[in-house]
Amino acid sequence: MERLEGWIEDVSIVTPEEVVQGSLRMEDGRIAEIKPHGGQGAARESFEVQDGLYLLPGMIDLHCDAIEKEVQPRPNTLFPMEMALLELEKKLAGNGITTMYHSLSLGTGLSLRGDHLMTEMIRLIRKYREERAMIRHRIHLRYEVIHLEGLPLAEELLRSGAVEYLSYMNHAPGQGQYRAPGSFEAYVMKNQGVSKEEVRLIAQNALQKQAQIDWPRLRQLSEEARGRGIAVASHDDDTEETVNTALSFGASVSEFPLNLPTAEYAKRQGLQICVGAPNIVRGGSHDKNMKAMDGIQAGVVDILCSDYYPSSLLSAVFLIAHEAGIGLPRAAAMASLHPARAVGIDDRLGSIEAGKQADLLLVQVKDGYPLVRKTWVNGSLVYEANYYRERENRF
Repeated sequence: MERLEGWIEDVSIVTPEEVVQGSLRMEDGRIAEIKPHGGQGAARESFEVQDGLYLLPGMIDLHCDAIEKEVQPRPNTLFPMEMALLELEKKLAGNGITTMYHSLSLGTGLSLRGDHLMTEMIRLIRKYREERAMIRHRIHLRYEVIHLEGLPLAEELLRSGAVEYLSYMNHAPGQGQYRAPGSFEAYVMKNQGVSKEEVRLIAQNALQKQAQIDWPRLRQLSEEARGRGIAVASHDDDTEETVNTALSFGASVSEFPLNLPTAEYAKRQGLQICVGAPNIVRGGSHDKNMKAMDGIQAGVVDILCSDYYPSSLLSAVFLIAHEAGIGLPRAAAMASLHPARAVGIDDRLGSIEAGKQADLLLVQVKDGYPLVRKTWVNGSLVYEANYYRERENRF
């Protein structure tokens, strides 16, 4: 794939601090120069998003399980894994996601979460990214702590260098996401297509394993991860107690806190707060948990991820810039610079700054909606779209 050497001209360049009207030069896969146009007044820290062309940093998605749904869009319906990865990658580039931390779950009873399928997908992603990938593919291992028999595999994957981000989940009935009676059973029945009797046994088994979790061994796994420079995250924190547990594991990110007081407490304790873009674009949580926009307006949210719907991420950035009134630089950083910092790659990715790698998006805003026109990864053009104009193309 050839790299573009030269200028991207006459665009609104979204840097970490401001929007610069000007041009950008790429050289040898990196951002070589940013040249403001128009002299005084060319840079604006806050502004109304208008129809036009914006150059943004490529988005870095720390949590998205879309690959699981691409492989298994319906219960008991598996598609070839390589096909799923190739088709998803095209969607990611077209949505402006240039670095994807594929969220692959090591657990039972939920989505594509059989150990053999997950292991095979990790192998495929690692092989593919070395040969011909369009974007940057990374592995986010989500370990379900009640999946006791999976802990040796989690340790093996971490020690072999297969994991770039680690999070702990606890989806046992009666706590966290499934605190309400019957909510665990309802979700598993819908997602896995199992009977009431089967789900009763699954729930019973989960509760038994909850009492057998080897917490010291999990803390050791966290220590090993952090020693390798791998960030550790908690998931679905809903009380101060769960946040404190996450802190005891050395977590630095709290994913999807279920209510605002817990998010505020986690933020005060130094955790970075990650929320889902679908929550933003839909106006709330599908599970009636914290509205992500409330967290943003309260000033506690650091990171946006696409969760399960990659198309939502860019739209959420522009919605936040407008509705939360924080401006496009701060909103864009939630999907680029902040996640890059969380996983320790902000020295080379995550923002439009001279010397960083040229992962860039050319976005056209039309009637308030952002559309990706071009995507570059490491200076290579990997996606381009020219939108049809009916008045100019009559047949």
